[in-house]
Amino acid sequence: MKKIGVLTSGGDAPGMNACVRSVVRCGISREMEVIGIRHGYRGLIEGEMIPLGPRSVAHILEHGGTFLESSRCEEMKTPEGLKKAVDSLTSAGIEGLVAIGGDGTFRGAAALSKEGGFKVVGVPGTIDNDVYGTDYTIGFDTAVNTAIDCIDKIRDTAESHGRLFFVEVMGRNRGFIALAVGIAGGADEILIPETATDLQALANSLKKHMAAGKRSSLVVVAEGDVPGGAQAIADKVGWLVGMDYRVVSLGHVQRGGSPSANDRILASELGAAAVSALAGRVNGCMVGKIGSDIVHTPLEESWTETKELDTRMLKMLQILAI
Repeated sequence: MKKIGVLTSGGDAPGMNACVRSVVRCGISREMEVIGIRHGYRGLIEGEMIPLGPRSVAHILEHGGTFLESSRCEEMKTPEGLKKAVDSLTSAGIEGLVAIGGDGTFRGAAALSKEGGFKVVGVPGTIDNDVYGTDYTIGFDTAVNTAIDCIDKIRDTAESHGRLFFVEVMGRNRGFIALAVGIAGGADEILIPETATDLQALANSLKKHMAAGKRSSLVVVAEGDVPGGAQAIADKVGWLVGMDYRVVSLGHVQRGGSPSANDRILASELGAAAVSALAGRVNGCMVGKIGSDIVHTPLEESWTETKELDTRMLKMLQILAI
């Protein structure tokens, strides 16, 4: 294989730049020409491509976001859009594609493989950590650490005023971020979509904490837990508890910032693994890391199979929060 493309698609995640850097330099080490595709699948359809060399990706390792830029492309889901994408790759002479993103990105990559016969490899880049076939996705560790830093600051004001805080974190419809942030941030309660939310039970638990002498409490809420999010929960539970409360939605601050060391290392490993896969006989897969092993998972399994969340940590929280 002499010419490969790389793109980032969907939501940005800290570490995407580190992954692109790894793809470029590992590709060049194998005497491949590497083409960067800007603005994800939209850019692919429109032919927005730039050649990338070792100096093109210098000093991007430490930056968040994606220097190739990203987008969500509805046109890619249509037969017409898919044909344009195939024609664009063909015209550029690109033989293989590294697609960095989440399940939507992988659906597009799988369609390209089937429609155009291109070799494609996906790399899981999303803060949500909800992709099957890898222990961690690029960006998750940074997002968790960003949220913990915010929670540490929120706790200072919660203690100063004796307040109840509901902190909403991202994660789409999964609770990976909320669970990690809640345990590491010392939350009193964690609400995630994977378990039923009983507002009366939550109120009773918070009252118990108050009776035990706690001056403030902090509840971490996954954004996809209930309709209306943390605000809807707070409006009901705050009244039941009878405590002054505040709601903070951390939002997209979790997607930005310099990637953590863990995310830089993971991104570098998976970028190298993606190039190795393209250079070999692997096609239509996602590269991930489970334990200490690099694994290949068929792209379709990345969205048809469900990655399990270890909810046993919620039982541990009941002990740690007393």
